[in-house]
Amino acid sequence: MSKSSRAAPRQRIISQDVAKRAGVSRTTVSFVLNGVKGANISEETRERVLAAAAELGYVPDATAQALATGRSRTIGLVFTRSNPYTNAGSTHIQIIEGLMGVVRQFGVRLLIDSVGHAETADSYLNLARTKRIDGLILFDLRADDQALYDLVHDDFPVVLLGRLPGVNVCSVEFDNRSGARAAVDHLLAQGHARIGLIAHGPLAFTGVTERVLGYQDALAGAGIAFDETLVRYGDFGPNSGFAATMSLLAAPIVPTALFVSSDVVAYGVLAALHERGIAIPNAMAVVGFDDQPLARFLTPPLTTVQISFEDMGRQAGKLLLDLIRGDVEPGRQVLLDAELIVRASSVVGYRP
Repeated sequence: MSKSSRAAPRQRIISQDVAKRAGVSRTTVSFVLNGVKGANISEETRERVLAAAAELGYVPDATAQALATGRSRTIGLVFTRSNPYTNAGSTHIQIIEGLMGVVRQFGVRLLIDSVGHAETADSYLNLARTKRIDGLILFDLRADDQALYDLVHDDFPVVLLGRLPGVNVCSVEFDNRSGARAAVDHLLAQGHARIGLIAHGPLAFTGVTERVLGYQDALAGAGIAFDETLVRYGDFGPNSGFAATMSLLAAPIVPTALFVSSDVVAYGVLAALHERGIAIPNAMAVVGFDDQPLARFLTPPLTTVQISFEDMGRQAGKLLLDLIRGDVEPGRQVLLDAELIVRASSVVGYRP
């Protein structure tokens, strides 16, 4: 191919080209395309600039946008490593999938980090205060996370995946309490009166507390006194579920059913029951929580409370962007549904 037949490289469109086409200054183009508040620009001029940009196919430079608006156009998603199992599992992947759909739609970047509990003050707090991110989504939070309270004091846009009572911060959470109650109500309806609880973590995590409260609500509704000897606390993983089950089986009074507040912990519960030769659900019914992808492939398939982490990520992204734009006030709470999915682990003679 000769030099003369080669296509000339396409010249990059710049804001000066848009300004020339619209008959305005480059400053006006910058104000319009970056949505700068307080700029005294008529609606007719704004529409003319937008039309010129669309006709030319102009894509604003990210660095220039940041300088014009004082924003990085980046939001952060931080997981804490208090829970080693969800960090490496499908829960976080589902949250990221939901969130990515939002950031693509609105043209912002997503920064993802994972920190240990002791590292938080030197990690996401610094990200916020050095203005490397415009807002932050936090998951696996604890009630004693001081860095979170510092961010709230700074009026920095934060959305929690989970709730902290008494903290004026936006949050997206599942209806853990009603979901747990539905799980235990289901076991009560199967004729069980001695129902054990294996909580998936310590009560410092609000999601754990809410699921424990749902368990207590169901018992109270059935006129059954709460018995602490039927309760064990895990550490988020299947090993703790295995150990908790063995502990309950060695107790003076053994339950006939178990509500396990996480499917991942329930994997260990089922393994322990199989090892002891205890038939499920005939001798021990089991209900989990989360509806992890493997739950329906277990032996037997696990009855569980279904929640959507992808929807959680999507809702959190929308809420954070609204908060950054000033369209919502801090404290907005979004509560997502939790639905019981009945399978063979909890019903004798179950037929789908």
